[in-house]
Amino acid sequence: MPKTTIDDGLYQRAAAAAEKAGYSNVDELIKTAIENEVKRIGEDLDEQQVADQLRGLGYIE
Repeated sequence: MPKTTIDDGLYQRAAAAAEKAGYSNVDELIKTAIENEVKRIGEDLDEQQVADQLRGLGYIE
């Protein structure tokens, strides 16, 4: 499993946020945050592809 490194200050803030939000641990919070961001970026790319296609067809400028 890949691992990453974050600075201690960010980790402590994430741990506090995880506890406050009811996550079982900081890893669960980080996994959820990454999943949400990857999904958001994917949706942004999909919207851009649709816009490019509509622009190519002359429907939008």
